Amino acid sequence: MITLTSDFGLVDPYVAEMKGVIITINPNAKIIDVTHGVEKFNIRMGAFMLASAASYFPRGTVHLAVVDPGVGSERRAILIQTKKGFFVGPDNGVLMLAAQNQSIEHVYELSNPEFMLPNVSNTFHGREIFAPAAAYLDKGAKPCEFGAEVTDAITPEYANVKRKNGSLIGAVLHIDSFGNVITNITLTDLLQTKNVKVKLQNHMLQLTFAKTYAQAKPKEAVALVGSHGFLEIALNQGSAAEKFGVKVGDEVEVAAI
Repeated sequence: MITLTSDFGLVDPYVAEMKGVIITINPNAKIIDVTHGVEKFNIRMGAFMLASAASYFPRGTVHLAVVDPGVGSERRAILIQTKKGFFVGPDNGVLMLAAQNQSIEHVYELSNPEFMLPNVSNTFHGREIFAPAAAYLDKGAKPCEFGAEVTDAITPEYANVKRKNGSLIGAVLHIDSFGNVITNITLTDLLQTKNVKVKLQNHMLQLTFAKTYAQAKPKEAVALVGSHGFLEIALNQGSAAEKFGVKVGDEVEVAAI
């Protein structure tokens, strides 16, 4: 199985071209679209979408993600092998959040021309490098055949949570359509606690650590681990992002009370 995540949208033929390449190489491939609605060039949003969906696919799935403002530059094309599956895409951080959740085993550079289209352009590596790599990998090619092993793949700050003086220091990964503030802090980062102190922008909040949004009163703020396993700061029946003036990329500090 191969999943596709991109910022290509569905107006242009780009997604169809990648699928055509995959099916030509591997006619038995099963292709699932995660989303092609990632905001243009928004690597962080692509990373969140991929990480949210990847854990629900079966072992051996190949996840292809293309949010690639550096296409044609010196940035590398990589293949990440995890304990559960594979991730293919640019070495710009878009793969790392999802891959780390599955425990990375090896990272390889996609440099073997045998697993690319004959003609590689400077502007569409999704079609000429990533799609063929995903197809051959799904067909049974060994990861080590694609190129040399990499030990310095880019890991963006939002893929890591820091600890400082008993607090967790993370970042806002995504703000959903409800205005929920979704951070990069996961359930495994949090200790069992009933209440948390959260610093968001200039706001210092003392929040109940809840299981559901409805445990808070209407328009009351609450902290909880959402359906994708990330800590959220939410406002029951309201927008936490608007109320607290939060945007993607803002630092979040969380401590148990």
